[in-house]
Amino acid sequence: MLLGKKLIAFLLNDELKQLSDTDPNLTVLEYLRDDLSMTGTKEGCASGDCGACTVVTAELAPGGERLQYQTSNSCIALVGSLHGKQLLTVEHLRSRKGLHIAQSCMVDSHGSQCGFCTPGFVMSLFCYRKNNMELDPETIKEALGGNLCRCTGYKPILDGAKKMFLDKSQDQFDSREPRTIRALSEILQSKEEITLVTQAGRFFSPGTSDELANLFCKYPSARLVAGTTDLALEITQSLSSFDSLISVDGVEEIKTIVDSEEFLSVGAGVSIEELSSKLVGVYPALKEVFMRFGSLQVRNKATIGGNLGTASPIGDMAPILLALDAVLILRRGDVKRRLSISEFFISYKETALEASEYIERVLIPRKTDCEELRVYKISKRLEDDISTCSLAIWLRIEDELISDVRIAFGGLSEIPKRAATCEDCLRGGNLDEHQFMRAMVAVEDDFTPISDFRASSSYRLSVSKNLLWGSDLDINGDGLRKLRITEID
Repeated sequence: MLLGKKLIAFLLNDELKQLSDTDPNLTVLEYLRDDLSMTGTKEGCASGDCGACTVVTAELAPGGERLQYQTSNSCIALVGSLHGKQLLTVEHLRSRKGLHIAQSCMVDSHGSQCGFCTPGFVMSLFCYRKNNMELDPETIKEALGGNLCRCTGYKPILDGAKKMFLDKSQDQFDSREPRTIRALSEILQSKEEITLVTQAGRFFSPGTSDELANLFCKYPSARLVAGTTDLALEITQSLSSFDSLISVDGVEEIKTIVDSEEFLSVGAGVSIEELSSKLVGVYPALKEVFMRFGSLQVRNKATIGGNLGTASPIGDMAPILLALDAVLILRRGDVKRRLSISEFFISYKETALEASEYIERVLIPRKTDCEELRVYKISKRLEDDISTCSLAIWLRIEDELISDVRIAFGGLSEIPKRAATCEDCLRGGNLDEHQFMRAMVAVEDDFTPISDFRASSSYRLSVSKNLLWGSDLDINGDGLRKLRITEID
């Protein structure tokens, strides 16, 4: 029985769905397959890694006059995230005219063999075509980077993508767009807080920052829900169930980026994909690492606040923000405080957040002309993989001297942190290889690297030293010197 004030409402293709007695811990994939018997969407990994479960959501773009489409991994998305959106699966693509062009291009190019991964590829292709007028070889690879195929190989799939753009005709979603916009607008008209209370748990979706702060004070043991790219793993992998969930998806105030002369003020609810498009313009060196930040499906949903709040030692954003000396705006009720990110991480999965306190915004300093930033990530797979070790190094160079430097590593210890001794070796010195060699030795003074199933401590130590050496080659632009493992006395 519904005890709260408002239903979770969304469109399943063009059908209005209202959920009143659904377990808030239910994933979108489970909802599709178990509740609706829609088995086109597949479960491969249940961790957001393989893309077999890819679905597409459409939501109102700013201004409410058009739709914007996104791929997401339904295996790690909770049903509450569907509110006010349109959910599209592979079953919805075929029309009375036949297969959608995203489907037929896969058939024509022989892009499917066993077929298990095919629905996910089709949905990624569909979304790419909805968002792009023409095919770009690089961005299509990025769009498909979160979809894995074990038997066909990727060339026929890419060939299919090329064929997809030979057909310029509209599809059924284009013709229905005005109706879809009206339906989503009606769902979102009410600014009333969504409260779903069932025997399985409670789900809240406040509409303002004040409502969010008050709810979290009322339910201090609740888990904040953003993109759930990490939180949902506790449900799918550890089989956990949460009594209370508070979504930040409806709080527009923390989903904005405010630009100033000194900072980029980034709301904690800003997605990694949106952040990357803005931050790469300020720090071009971040382009490659953002492309390797999970998959597009993950970046569409993961948020900067969630990435920091999980306090993972291998989170990709933490070393970057440590090197940039970012400042966090934390909020508890009506009280806000500033905290340097260097003081945020306490121990493994533990932060300086107090009870009912959360990250509201992140202040990222803007780049000046005399600064250099370089970021490197080592992982077993080029795309869609977790870091084994990462390095972010920021330098201020004045009169050919390193006047200031910040070096941060991820994956070496139980928390992402700065390498103070390494910094001391470089600060005030010349920008030459001898300075960096001394810094390489000092890594052992700053860290006793951890060992786990991803890598041994000795491997991590060697890699971290060579990342520092590589940053010297990169910053100095010396293509003649080669990256190498160097034994230093």
